[in-house]
This record gives sequence, C-alpha cells and structure tokens, in this order.
Amino acid sequence: MRTVSAMAIEWRPNDPSFSLSGQILVASRHLTDPNFFRTVVLILEHGEGALGVVLNRPTEITIADVVPTWLDLAAEPRVVFQGGPVERTAAIGLARPEGALDPEQTWFSLAVSEAGRELGIVNLSAEPGDLAGVVRDLRIYSGYAGWSPGQLESEIQAGGWLVLDHIEFEGSFDPLTSDPATLWNQASSAAASGQGVRVIDGPSVQNN
Repeated sequence: MRTVSAMAIEWRPNDPSFSLSGQILVASRHLTDPNFFRTVVLILEHGEGALGVVLNRPTEITIADVVPTWLDLAAEPRVVFQGGPVERTAAIGLARPEGALDPEQTWFSLAVSEAGRELGIVNLSAEPGDLAGVVRDLRIYSGYAGWSPGQLESEIQAGGWLVLDHIEFEGSFDPLTSDPATLWNQASSAAASGQGVRVIDGPSVQNN
C-alpha cells in the first residue's frame, strides 16, 4: 500500500522561515517547457530565489569517461545526469551519508537531514579518498535549475509544479534510484491522488 503525507503550503514572502528546501517538485502535465517537461526536481536551496537539480534526466556520458576517480563512489547508473538548464558546465554532486558525519569535515554537507532520507552536497574538488566511508551512492549533475526571487512561487501557484513532502512509497521513493525513468510517474501519481502540496492565500499570478 502506498502512503504519502500531504503538507499545505502558504506562500509567505515576508516570512524568512518559509522554505521549500529539501522538497520535491513534480512537473505538472501542463508544464510544457522542454527544460522541465516531465521532470522531478529536488530543491536544494530556497530563500531569495531557489536552486535545485532535476533527478530523472540521465545522459549517456559515463562517470568513467569524465571523472573516473569518483567511479567507486558512484550510484547506478554510473552516468552524469542533466541537472538543469543553468550553467551546464558546472557540476553538482549529491550523495547519501555513510555512517556518522564528522562535524569537522568540509567536503560534504547535508541538504536533506530527515532521518532515513538524508542527502547531501559533495564538494567535487575534494579527493575521492577523503570521502571514502563518508558518503555513498554519489550522483553527479551537470547544471542545475534556478529561479529568481518569487519566480518559483508564481510557477507553483500557476499550476506548473506540484510539491510533495515526505514521500513514502512501498519500497520507498528514492531520489537516487537506479531506475530514474520511474520517478515522474511515481511522483505525479501521488500528486494526482490528492496528496500533493497546495499553495493557498498567495498573490495573483501575472503572465509576463
């Protein structure tokens, strides 16, 4: 049996504590932008603007071809993922922690700290040996998704994105799954069942 807990979100632009960091964006069927068509995005930062990575767009570029030193820590499939349309020459690494984190280390920082689904950002300028035993299931993304202040909130309110929190499927929803082609169907089905986040009491959206 699949269960997904819902969370209602109110857009509060003057509330500095409001954040979508760590949440999952699911492109709605109405979002036809080719950069985000049928994508699932993990939000890594949300404040004045927002930054995230697309989780379900693997490329044919292998880790072995471009950064072979990270191969031993890489998750399957061991390819580079297209993280978004912004700065595609930049690379972002995500991984799971392996055991307790040393607060003194500077190569890995948690982006999602909820027990059981921790994910963090890997500093790819580190030596892979420094992270052996610190992280596992590394995935490398080329580029990222970015939004200017207020842009993401407007897109959500306009119906372009659904937001899911604490996604728990039988067998679990795994952002670093070895079968990323399943992510959009999983997440959109959950949202269609009424378990998505709804934005309430926000401003009207203007079409620019």
